[in-house]
Amino acid sequence: MLIMAPSILSADFKNLGEDLRRIDKAGAEYVHVDVMDGEFVPSISLGMPVIKSARSATDRVFDVHLMVNNPERYIDDFVECGADLITIHAEACNHLDRTINQIKDKGVKVGVSLNPATPLCVLDYVLDKLDMVLIMCVNPGFGGQKYIESSTRKIKELKKMIDDRNLETDIQVDGGVTVDNVRMIIEAGANIIVAGSSVFNGNIEENMEKFLAIFKEYEK
Repeated sequence: MLIMAPSILSADFKNLGEDLRRIDKAGAEYVHVDVMDGEFVPSISLGMPVIKSARSATDRVFDVHLMVNNPERYIDDFVECGADLITIHAEACNHLDRTINQIKDKGVKVGVSLNPATPLCVLDYVLDKLDMVLIMCVNPGFGGQKYIESSTRKIKELKKMIDDRNLETDIQVDGGVTVDNVRMIIEAGANIIVAGSSVFNGNIEENMEKFLAIFKEYEK
């Protein structure tokens, strides 16, 4: 099943509640929330009060992507803010397995994200614990970047890795996703599509409709 996960990092923060309602009505199943600490990535983004407020505006799956060092410090707080799924970066964890278990123990889904240069082998001993793997197709920290072409091969290799183990792990893709390249990304094996500027720049409803029309091409 293909899932659209608009990234509210690109939303209009003066009208965040309204933008959330618009993507909800337009067919978004997930709301992707990027959290940045200014250390793991150069930018600083949404804090917990904003996230808690945003949570109250939608009942969609709240997909929180922690681009922060030592994310284990914040797990409890984001669960309390309403996260349904928490994704941590392999590169940001001193003890990845421990942090995965910490999230699972809170009763929410867990994902691990990999930056463009990080090899898939870091997942070898934790993949069976994950609900999702997030492949970053840009170097994280800023919106509106161009898709890194080598990401397609990485998605294909991850899909094979999952299938070879008879797992049902979701593959999420974030960074540089547009209506022009999303078919290639889907065909590589991704099933959860994060898009920020491609959704929120211009008419939200029309942009969502374009993505969802492409998704229908792959319905069985």
